[in-house]
Amino acid sequence: MTATVEAARSASLSGAGRVRIGLRLAAMVLWLLVCAPLYYASRMARLPNPWPRLFLGGIASIAGAKVTVEGTRSNKGAFLLANHVSWLDIPVIAGATGTAFVAHSGLADHGLLKWLCQMNDTVFVARHDRRSVHTQVQHVRAALTDTGALTVFPEGTTNDGSGLLPFKSSLLSALDPPPAGIEIQPIWLDYGPDVAEMAWVGEEHGLDNFLKILARHRRQPVTVHFLAPLTTDETTNRKAMAIAARERILAAMARKR
Repeated sequence: MTATVEAARSASLSGAGRVRIGLRLAAMVLWLLVCAPLYYASRMARLPNPWPRLFLGGIASIAGAKVTVEGTRSNKGAFLLANHVSWLDIPVIAGATGTAFVAHSGLADHGLLKWLCQMNDTVFVARHDRRSVHTQVQHVRAALTDTGALTVFPEGTTNDGSGLLPFKSSLLSALDPPPAGIEIQPIWLDYGPDVAEMAWVGEEHGLDNFLKILARHRRQPVTVHFLAPLTTDETTNRKAMAIAARERILAAMARKR
């Protein structure tokens, strides 16, 4: 087991860390008990349903995220391409945008996670099942139409936040060609100088990363940078999209340094 994993376990099991974890978990459960009935009531009444966004934004805040937004989100339907650092990315982006997500089908194997994901209109994809690609593309396009915004993490996994892994163009198959009325907009999630402490990388277990973040004493500033949407010339095919979006985020990171 690596030193990183050991450090995560040590932080989460310290006395003060345990107290913070317990309080934050209790607050998350209470917030879920508030939001879930209101979600179903709004759904049954066929009213606008802000509760997934409010719930996930609340989870980000309870976990210690202090979110600010820079730039402007597209007023059109948007397919958002974001860097991926931690599980915290999801409630941060959802709280800021109301977006749904494209997620690996493995999440659907976990009952509670599957339920929460479905409430937020998550599209599950089996990335290694070539036979179902056409069906998955249809699901993604339908979700874009229904939700107005859908986010994918084109690195395909988390990174340490100091740079970007190559973007997997296969994850952008549903955008080749882009659906009418949909803009493709890159997002840079900036965790500042503490990004390495937030990152979920290497052999660290997902639960360890979750507990490590909940155990932190300080609130964590996170800036959601909405970058310029891709131009028509940058969306000629999925490989061009992946390259252009990655270059946008790298340029934003370079300007900050």
